[in-house]
Amino acid sequence: MTTIYQQLQTGDYDPVEAFEKAWERITRHEKTVNAFITIDDYNKLRVKAEEASKRIRSGEPRLLEGVLVAVKDNISTSWLPTTAGSRMLSCYQPPYNAYVVERLLEAGAIIVGKTNMDEFAMGSTGEFSAFGPTRNPWDLERVPGGSSSGSGAALAYRAVDLALGSDTGGSIRLPGAYTATVGLKPTYGAVSRRGLIPYANSLEQIGPMARSVIDTALLYKVISGYDPLDATSIKGPGIELERLQPADPSKLKICVIKEVLEASQKQVVAAFTRVIEKLEANGADVNYVSLKSQRYVLPTYYIIAMAEAASNLARYDGGIYNCGSLKMPTWEEQNIRVRSMLFGREVKRRIAMGVFVLSEGYRDEYYVLATRVRRMVRDEVLGLTRDCIIASPTSPVQPPRLGERISDPLSLYALDLATVTANLAGVPALQLPIATTSEGPVGIQLMARPWGEEDLFNTGLLIEEITGLRGVYAL
Repeated sequence: MTTIYQQLQTGDYDPVEAFEKAWERITRHEKTVNAFITIDDYNKLRVKAEEASKRIRSGEPRLLEGVLVAVKDNISTSWLPTTAGSRMLSCYQPPYNAYVVERLLEAGAIIVGKTNMDEFAMGSTGEFSAFGPTRNPWDLERVPGGSSSGSGAALAYRAVDLALGSDTGGSIRLPGAYTATVGLKPTYGAVSRRGLIPYANSLEQIGPMARSVIDTALLYKVISGYDPLDATSIKGPGIELERLQPADPSKLKICVIKEVLEASQKQVVAAFTRVIEKLEANGADVNYVSLKSQRYVLPTYYIIAMAEAASNLARYDGGIYNCGSLKMPTWEEQNIRVRSMLFGREVKRRIAMGVFVLSEGYRDEYYVLATRVRRMVRDEVLGLTRDCIIASPTSPVQPPRLGERISDPLSLYALDLATVTANLAGVPALQLPIATTSEGPVGIQLMARPWGEEDLFNTGLLIEEITGLRGVYAL
């Protein structure tokens, strides 16, 4: 399949034709998939597509001229509501655009709409949205992963060409694994967080999603870069698309995490092992390693994430972010009423746990200890990524059925077993599909040293050649 990047390079991309075909798919599938919370007006989008076509014909196209993009609904847009999948923000429209949205518009992209998500990005299945669950286009009875569920699903049924998600502990990579799409969790600080509604500031990153590695790299090039208005932004080397090419397997060293393999379903292990064996047969140096800190990553991640979430969500007290229908005589009454009525079950659970681990008498035992373990995880990951790319299944299971995991929080949180490590360590991680079965897609996750995105893309291009899974889609 021809990628968006190739079509743009050859001049074969027609924004009007692409938009009309995408709109037809949205009209046909969106009611059942529920990938979007808000979709922009057809006539406005059509005009933008026509303007992009004129610009292309005039010989002045920008990098993403006329390309259709979906944006996760916790990333601020000044002309569309930004709800974070919550009733708390159901009437909120930001007065400004996020940094990444500014970069998209400057590059000529057409933003089709805002995608569905777990409320405030708290979830791994896409079922905790106040606007109803997103369904997996590969099997409508299964989840598409979360929290960037809508972005993954919109790509899978070709409503858009590219999409933005946010990743706090796997929220780009799990939807990628469950919808057979590609997603990158960038190096912490590589992409500005300005305009992202925060869940856990020290862990989360906005990242690109697409149906191929090269298209993911294209979107990453557009959105990455230093932002002086974001205190977490870092000046990095960036990437050059022209330099990207499939890695030479004879120069590739892969470290496979044994603990993740041992905790994964047989079908997942089988698909993953086939790819690793092909890499090895082509000359790659493959080693099965033990990540000593792996047993601690889930509790460490959730303690830190919930603590930061409790702090971030304290701002929603019924004052500024209130649609006006829940006015009470006193601030205390209003605060209790607004938070109890407008926050969903999972958000309340994580706030309660976050307050607990930060409370006097428990802070040192839980939160402070978790920050120390986090440093241990980071040191171990950095030690490995100096010499090799770390590989594992993206998810230990294939896409669960709707309702299968949300009744058991521990079972739900276990879906993040392989993904949270990259967020704790701050390193980049790439997900790409390696198999599609009757039980759903299977993905592989690659982790590299900080600012090793180019290495990840090159390795991903090699794996795409091995599997033949580039640009696959459902429906």
